[in-house]
Amino acid sequence: MTENNTPQVPETAPDPGKIKDHFDLFQEDTYQDIFEYKRQFEGAHSREKVAEVAEWTKTWDYREKNFEREALTINPAKACQPLGALFVASGFEGTLPYSHGSQGCVAYFRTHLTRNYKEPFQAVSSSMTEDAAVFGGLNNLKQGLQNSFELYKPKMIALCTTCMAEVIGDDLGAFITTAKQEGYIPEELPVPYAHTPSFVGSHITGYDNMLKSILSNLTAGKEKTETSNGKFNFNLGFDPYIGNIRELKRILGLFGIDYTILSDNSDTFDSPNTGEFKMYNGLTTLEETADSLNAEGTFFFQKYTTPKTQEYLAEAWDQKTYNFRPFGIKGTDEFLMALSAITGKAIPLELQQERGRAVDALTDSQAWIHGKSIALYGDPDHVFGITQFLLEMGAEPKHIVVTNSNNDFEAELREVLTNSPYGQEATIWGKKDLWHLRSLMFTEPVDLLIGNSYGKYLWRDTGTPLVRIGYPIFDRHHMHRYATLGYQGAINQFNWIINTVLDDLDHKTNVPAKTDISFDLIR
Repeated sequence: MTENNTPQVPETAPDPGKIKDHFDLFQEDTYQDIFEYKRQFEGAHSREKVAEVAEWTKTWDYREKNFEREALTINPAKACQPLGALFVASGFEGTLPYSHGSQGCVAYFRTHLTRNYKEPFQAVSSSMTEDAAVFGGLNNLKQGLQNSFELYKPKMIALCTTCMAEVIGDDLGAFITTAKQEGYIPEELPVPYAHTPSFVGSHITGYDNMLKSILSNLTAGKEKTETSNGKFNFNLGFDPYIGNIRELKRILGLFGIDYTILSDNSDTFDSPNTGEFKMYNGLTTLEETADSLNAEGTFFFQKYTTPKTQEYLAEAWDQKTYNFRPFGIKGTDEFLMALSAITGKAIPLELQQERGRAVDALTDSQAWIHGKSIALYGDPDHVFGITQFLLEMGAEPKHIVVTNSNNDFEAELREVLTNSPYGQEATIWGKKDLWHLRSLMFTEPVDLLIGNSYGKYLWRDTGTPLVRIGYPIFDRHHMHRYATLGYQGAINQFNWIINTVLDDLDHKTNVPAKTDISFDLIR
């Protein structure tokens, strides 16, 4: 007779037939006992020692050691190049983003975008494994391109690399040529490509590399016409708010300006649920992209995201480029006035009235943000626009962390801060990460933190209220649907900032008979 080795269910175990939410499940005694039991196998320090070290990380002594770090990055405020390349490619008609690397890499990028937008994101991979790492990824790429074309019928495949392909030195241009010559894909199929190694640059570098490649590929061999097509091109850069593309199109419609959006992914990340699957939702057609070299000029909203593309347009296309950041009141004013001067069209009355409403909103609530000290982080152009808007409101930026910074950006932002009475205490921390920011916020506390979802750990540790603006925002829903651009966008951002301040004030004054003397119904 064999021994019965069936494990016994602990008496404290929950009903196995009942499914519980993990928020409640892991707080039950059974799981808490398991977590405590595990500690003996983890070699963990005592809780007292952990608490002691945690307190030390809040000190100036630790801050000095933290800022001496050179070979370690902890929670950088950036992503890697392929993310930006896949993001911009998705804005073009019938385009299949393709990642030349392992399956895990493209799965990460797809998941990253899906978690932010709550939309499925289509991208494919060469599925490189150990043999490709040794012998090269040519065969994987040829078969991957063939399968992608036959299965998904794209009008264009936009190809970028990952670390594996870059380390072994795969030559994308030669590989694509070989694939076409050997009949794996049609000769006429556009396959723009960008080398996007994750170990240098960031997602905005990948965005720039891919955008330049798409524009150069689709205009290759074309000559500029003697006269322009009467259009203006617009590119928003790595802008996570698809509401901004729609707001820009509304503004241009009010002006009566004919335009081409260079990478319109507004439907890619906010497609309607009609009950029918649509593989491709990019709205910028390949034909209008090819004709974009005949435009009157191109407007860019992210100067430091698109330097290579702008240089290409100026040199190869001999096209005028303009840089504006239409965020906040001042930034939107400058953009609309320039748009009016360049096109010869008057600023529409509707936009003038929207400006008045935005100014009125700021006037109504400005007292709650005036004088507040702010920590913020993000991409260079993103941070620039928010900083300028904060100065307009009389807020005082204090810690500005930009992991993917550069000297030109820092010089331009420093000039803006120096010229404002509210920017005198600000410090720009280029190439630093969110663990650096943690030290800054403990040693020099601020009233408010502005950034993406990763800031919630700083909120938890420091207690500083967090305004979620940026990318990614994983832990809140539908933020990407709003506009942050223009006067409407200024109202949206102002709303998020002010109401975060007021929510925090309610939390700090809600103890009966102790702090609720200021728990006011009217703010």
